[in-house]
Amino acid sequence: MNPQAEELNQIIRQKSAPVYEMLSQKGKNIFFPKKGILGQTAEAKATRINATIGTAVEDDGSPMRLESLAARIQLDPSLAFPYAPSYGRPDLRAKWKSMLYEKNPSLGKTEVSLPVVTNALTHGMSMVGYMFTDPGDEVIVPDLFWGNYNLILGNAYDASLVKFNLFKNGQFDLEAFEAKLNEGNTGKKIVLLNFPNNPAGYTPAQAEVDGIVNIIAKAAEQGNHIVCITDDAYFGLVYEKGIARESLFAQLANLHKNVLAVKLDGATKEDYVWGFRVGFITYAINGGDAELYSALEAKTAGAIRGNISNASNLSQSLILAAYNDSDYTKQKEAKFQLMQKRYEAVKEALKDEKYRKHFKALPFNSGYFMCVQLEGGLSGEEVRQVLINKYSIGTISLNNILRLAFSAVAASDIKELFEGIYKACEECS
Repeated sequence: MNPQAEELNQIIRQKSAPVYEMLSQKGKNIFFPKKGILGQTAEAKATRINATIGTAVEDDGSPMRLESLAARIQLDPSLAFPYAPSYGRPDLRAKWKSMLYEKNPSLGKTEVSLPVVTNALTHGMSMVGYMFTDPGDEVIVPDLFWGNYNLILGNAYDASLVKFNLFKNGQFDLEAFEAKLNEGNTGKKIVLLNFPNNPAGYTPAQAEVDGIVNIIAKAAEQGNHIVCITDDAYFGLVYEKGIARESLFAQLANLHKNVLAVKLDGATKEDYVWGFRVGFITYAINGGDAELYSALEAKTAGAIRGNISNASNLSQSLILAAYNDSDYTKQKEAKFQLMQKRYEAVKEALKDEKYRKHFKALPFNSGYFMCVQLEGGLSGEEVRQVLINKYSIGTISLNNILRLAFSAVAASDIKELFEGIYKACEECS
């Protein structure tokens, strides 16, 4: 093991033995290199003639660039063309951390890590897999989950996704979750929860969130070391009253010394910048301090360094500029209202009782999606093909469930969407 990795491990063991036990073998071995090329480059940063870093500069010392590109970017060249740090831009990390507290006021004064920038959430999930999953580890997920988890955690890290039933009587199935979490021997457990859920578009009510947290707390009290990953890709897009407005992370952050809360989030869905690829990983645990978090951040940055080197500097700079814009909040609210209007159009369309003959809506109240479950033995794939070929309507088939991204459909087209599904079901019956 590299001495720099062992140095970080020693810090983590001293500060939190449970966190050290949660790390995968890769997580224990990884480090951010402070020596070698990066260390020598840092030491030479203030030199007049700097022949260390592998970039090119103009004779005036500014980043070398093509005018055909520079002319299209309304930013200082230093914010667009050079590499960003593997940790991410310090100013953006600090801004995102401050926004976490604004969005989740119940965090109060709970100390959390400085977020590490990832190349959006798929990459962030991969880095969490790197840090915490060994081959054969089980990751507990609901039975409705983002299919990319299979590629990221299953194919890439040889983890197993073990499922629990998501819905019971139109709510989060707390009994199924508790049974799955407490299955098997006491030890390391990995839980992955995604609210608003993809594909269901569901966020629990606050009472359900309290139930989830209590179940995790009891399991931790029994001696389990629990990595709780919250996939908050669609955070903030909640359309009903009484639904939890804060991330589950807020209640997990200071829950128990055996519970490490790992928050995955980013600008992708929250700020409608899917192609910018800017996400974050944030850590929190009861008793966590700056030294523990710094060690976890260094390991995460090391994993990123050895994977993609760093995320786009240009994207990070643009995102930060948007957050500092005086009209940001107003503009974001306008887009939220557009999404709310589409959600309301879905609810209105589903009032048509004839649809119940062929499908019913699964619980939904947030996010980008909702699902309809087909009745009477209908094949989702067969219905999907009819919708494409006869009605020019695109949906996603998940066995006997169709996932509908109302986020991508104008409110005026929502009724036609459901009418098409109904007619396709009629033909396939």
